[in-house]
Amino acid sequence: MPLYREWKTGPAALAAIWKMEESEAFFKDSTGLFPDINNEKRRMEHLGGRHLLRWLKRDFPLQNIVRDEHNKPRLHGETFFFSVSHSWPWAAAIVNSQHDTGIDIQTWNPRIMAISAKFLSAEEADLCGGDDRLITLLWCAKEAAYKWYGKRGIVNFIQHLPVTRLMEDSGSYDAIISFQLAESPFDMHISGFLTEEFACAWVAQAGDI
Repeated sequence: MPLYREWKTGPAALAAIWKMEESEAFFKDSTGLFPDINNEKRRMEHLGGRHLLRWLKRDFPLQNIVRDEHNKPRLHGETFFFSVSHSWPWAAAIVNSQHDTGIDIQTWNPRIMAISAKFLSAEEADLCGGDDRLITLLWCAKEAAYKWYGKRGIVNFIQHLPVTRLMEDSGSYDAIISFQLAESPFDMHISGFLTEEFACAWVAQAGDI
């Protein structure tokens, strides 16, 4: 069972990361889903994320997931708030029973470095000290914040989601994003960590829009 990690992200939230090594039949059996997705890897990623939601909440009603007007996955009645991310062969998910949430996972990929100037200002890049892994972590932080927001529209990751602080403590990271997409900007707290294979970040605390 390749559960990599499961942890509490707050009093009402749980998260987990899974390495997808099982067969497609395993995930179909665990979720009861048969997604109409032609690409095999994308289909596996979809199933792996849903499997994690059910892992975190045994009664998670996967069949009730719908897309809202912004194409954000939600549950009817919002019994749970949730977020899913995948970067093959990893899947990450977070479930919160009280508030919107966001999580992102990214394996090391030179593509992220190639586009770093599109999502990091010079000041943000300085926070990373030239460390490719920290640059990837800030990508995940901004992606998690954007998933929390979940609304369509033009979003500039540098202008609207600037990282103002990045701190490390015993292998864990805390970042502050000055969230500019709300009527009243606020500081969003992001937590994350690095491994030899990926970076992962999630919304630890956010104000209400």
